[in-house]
Amino acid sequence: MIYLDHAATTPVPKEVADAMYAVLTEQFGNPSSQYQLGLDMKKKVEDWRKTVAGSLGCEAKQLFFTSCGTEGDNWAIQAACWQNRHLGKHIVTTAVEHNAVLEACKWMEKQGYEVTYIAPDGNGGITAEQVLSAVRPDTALVSVMMVNNELGNVYPIADIARGLTVKNPKTLLHTDAVQGFLKVPFAAKSLGADFITLSAHKIGGPKGIGALYIGPRVRNPRPLLAGGGQEGGLRSGTEATAQIAGFAKAVELRTDHLADKLARMADIKAYAVETLSAIPDLTVIGSGAAPHILSVALTGWPSQNIVNDLSGQGICVSAGSACHQGRPSHVVAALDLPKRTAGSVIRLSFGPETGKADIDACAAALRHHHDTRMPML
Repeated sequence: MIYLDHAATTPVPKEVADAMYAVLTEQFGNPSSQYQLGLDMKKKVEDWRKTVAGSLGCEAKQLFFTSCGTEGDNWAIQAACWQNRHLGKHIVTTAVEHNAVLEACKWMEKQGYEVTYIAPDGNGGITAEQVLSAVRPDTALVSVMMVNNELGNVYPIADIARGLTVKNPKTLLHTDAVQGFLKVPFAAKSLGADFITLSAHKIGGPKGIGALYIGPRVRNPRPLLAGGGQEGGLRSGTEATAQIAGFAKAVELRTDHLADKLARMADIKAYAVETLSAIPDLTVIGSGAAPHILSVALTGWPSQNIVNDLSGQGICVSAGSACHQGRPSHVVAALDLPKRTAGSVIRLSFGPETGKADIDACAAALRHHHDTRMPML
């Protein structure tokens, strides 16, 4: 199998699985229990929290474990709006956010909020000036993703944060960093965002565990879940200790020689652009600077057909158009591409282990698809 869909999920290294297995079978104590097995586990959870927090560049007390990125996004949006409920009922976000943010914003619209959706340019770019120009005196929240999950565009979160201190210092800033964490360099302390969402399974960790950074400007954040008081009383429920252990181990593995890994992925992406661009009718979509995401269109050939054909050859890519009843994804639609191109977008995404041979095999399969299948769009 050739796996080129790391933006969807990543393989779990054996070391991560072993760390989880030890917790499931030997270190299975409940961190809330007062006998030694529970106390030992409580200490381990706090040690793992320090590991993840250290890689994010924040204090451990500012990091709260969640079940996934979607949960973190929803929690951040609700908590920001709650804190600023007396400031106003206006949210600024982008038209190309992950659905976890867009659907949460739609829910807030049903609660009486007004949402401004910033449209990207034809390459998927969004500037800080665009975002800041939409901020008003009643803007409670700005939510802009760090890296677009379909295009790989990196958005200027630090610039937006600096601009907000002038435009409206009370407006809170959230960034979905699920595709940015340990993919593009940043530190929570210097970034300026008030909420940062993470997910473990994008960096070699297990599914079912994520984290939310909550910065110092958030006063008495509204709890996500009420109950036994876990996660500082903000997200009650017995901690997912095995998943947390896996998250921390994945962070340890990914941060080891991280600069080399990022450079390797960037080289692979550059090689993919060069190799795939030689295929007739193939176009690179977007101007993403992230090292691990590349979208292309084989114009005229439906993306789902391409995905199915490559899957039959053991090559895993995704339909960047995420075809649903023949419609392109909201990200592709926001680019205002020609219809034949928009319906042909596929996404390749890479990990540290991706090699040039993987790209060569994908390129050969795409060329064969082009040469042997009739265009249908």
